[in-house]
Amino acid sequence: MILLLNVHHSRASDLEQPDILITRPSVPVDHYRDSFGNWCARLQAPKGPFTVSTEGTVRDNGLPDPSDIDARQLPVEILPSNVLGFLLPSRYCESDILSDLAWKKFGQQPLGWRRVQAICDFVHEHVGFGYQHSRDTRTAVETLNEGVGVCRDYTHLAITLCRCLNIPARYCTGYVSDVGQPPPYPPMDFAAWMEVFLGGKWWVFDPRNNDTRFGRVLISRGRDAADVPLAHSFGAHQLKDFRVWIDEADRVPTI
Repeated sequence: MILLLNVHHSRASDLEQPDILITRPSVPVDHYRDSFGNWCARLQAPKGPFTVSTEGTVRDNGLPDPSDIDARQLPVEILPSNVLGFLLPSRYCESDILSDLAWKKFGQQPLGWRRVQAICDFVHEHVGFGYQHSRDTRTAVETLNEGVGVCRDYTHLAITLCRCLNIPARYCTGYVSDVGQPPPYPPMDFAAWMEVFLGGKWWVFDPRNNDTRFGRVLISRGRDAADVPLAHSFGAHQLKDFRVWIDEADRVPTI
């Protein structure tokens, strides 16, 4: 198995308690960086019941996702070479198929931040959320046609529409807390969102929630979900249980 369950290296210095991967029964775990810089765990799962868990404490500044409504879209010819791959079609993001639709629907929107936000608004309103709609193979085109999905489907569709309009966009997985949200709180899950390249840097956009969020913690980045599955197994397995939790720790005064 290959697992992407550890906090991304960009947040590693914020870990007050390391998020060490624990297996039951215990097996050797090797780690490596993939081509996107994500921290991957590689192991051989034994036959029978097998549990993988990790828990950590992350120091967060308590601020919402950064934003800049004036962030501008850069012409393709001056984009850095290392972001060009995030303009291309990928497994779940068929930007070659949705290009005409994207330009007709969003081509008159102002360039930059406002255009990306218009895409997020459309996806958020067009797609109905529900875990009963989850399907591992659903692509952006299928999400558009079916109008249902989970966070990965919202993200794939928004990424695809951005790429159609020459806006580099990449897929992200991680934790999104309920800090600052009104109760009742639904069961937690790993979340998917996107980052888009505007004004020379990457910015977070979350078409699923499409609101202000605090305490977002990145795990991995890639072109789409095919690059960053939380668990990839080379053999048959059956998922028996899956739990994600995020709790705000008691604040300790700094001396």
